Amino acid sequence: MTTGCYEPSLADLNGLDGVQTALHARAAAVARAQFGNRVFVRGVVEISNFCRENCHYCGMRRDNRALGRYRAEADRLAELVLRHRPASMTDLNLQAGEDPVAAREVALPLVRHIRQHTSLGVSVCLGTLDDSLYDALHEAGAETYILKFETADPDHFAECEGPGSLVERVRTIRRLAAAGWWVSSGFIAGLPGAHPEALLHNCRLAAALPLRGCSVSPFVPGADTPLANAAAGGADWTLNCMAMLRLLRPDWVIPSVSALNIAEPGAGYRRGLGTGANLVTINLTPPDLRNDYVLYKRDRFIMTEGRILEAIAAAGLVPSPTSLAEHFRRTTPSPAASPPA
Repeated sequence: MTTGCYEPSLADLNGLDGVQTALHARAAAVARAQFGNRVFVRGVVEISNFCRENCHYCGMRRDNRALGRYRAEADRLAELVLRHRPASMTDLNLQAGEDPVAAREVALPLVRHIRQHTSLGVSVCLGTLDDSLYDALHEAGAETYILKFETADPDHFAECEGPGSLVERVRTIRRLAAAGWWVSSGFIAGLPGAHPEALLHNCRLAAALPLRGCSVSPFVPGADTPLANAAAGGADWTLNCMAMLRLLRPDWVIPSVSALNIAEPGAGYRRGLGTGANLVTINLTPPDLRNDYVLYKRDRFIMTEGRILEAIAAAGLVPSPTSLAEHFRRTTPSPAASPPA
C-alpha cells in the first residue's frame, strides 16, 4: 500500500476556517491524483437488526428491548438486488448487527446468488464470526470485510462495551487480511469520554493495520442507549479525520458517511466528498425494514440514488464505472510481487 508522508496533528484535527480549508483541499488533491474524479457507488442492504453485543453507542444493542427485531428473507433481497438495483451501483454491502444466524441463513445464500447472477463486488459487515463462517462467506464470493474498531483506546473500548476487546478486534482484522479478504475498518469521532488525542491514535492505528479503506462517523446520540443524552460529535472532527486519513493513506477507499447529514444537515455529506472521500452508499433496505435498523435514531437521512448522484455532481466528481472489487483486484500485488517478510 502507498503511505503518505504525513503525521496527524492536533492542529489539523482542531483546524477550522483557513486551516481546515487548506487541509481539506490538500486531501482532495491527493485523492484526485490517486483516483481521478471518480467515486465508487455501493448499495447497502441491512439484512438483520438482531445483535448479541451491547455497545453503548448503538441503538441495536441487545439490551434495547424497545426495538422490533427482524431478519430479512434472502429470496426477497435477491429479487431486490437483481431486478431493482440502481443503475449507478457497482458494489453491494450486506450489513447487520452481530447476528451469526443472519450471516449464515441470509448473507451466505444471498452472496452466492449475487455472485452467480451479477458482476457486483460484494462486501459484508457482519461483526465477529467464527472462522468457518468467514471462510464460507469468502468462498461464496464476498471479497471485502468491514470490521470497525470504533476507538483505539482499549479502556474506552471496554467502557463502551465494544464487541469483545480491542485486542481481539485488531487480531481479527489482521487474520481476515491474512486469509485473503480485503478489509476495511472505521471509528467514531466525538465518542463521549474520548479526548482529542484519541482521534489521532485512531488514525494512527488505522494506518498501521492491513486495510484497504477506513470510515469516520460522527458520534450521534442514539435513542434507547446509555449515551442518549450525550453531546453529538459534530461534523468538523469527522471531516478533519477523513482528510488526515487520506493524507496518511492516499490509496485508501474512504466513504462519505450518511451520518454527516445528521451532524451537519444540508452540507455535511457534500463536505465529506470535499475531504478526499471516494465512496458513496445508496440505501437499498426495504422501507418496512430499515425503520428498525436503528444505529442512532429512526429519523436518519436515507441516501437514495438521486441524492447520491446530486452530491457527486455538486463536488465536481463522477460515478466510477469500475467496482471496488475490480479496483482492488487491479491494485493488489500478487504473492510473487510481494517483498519477503
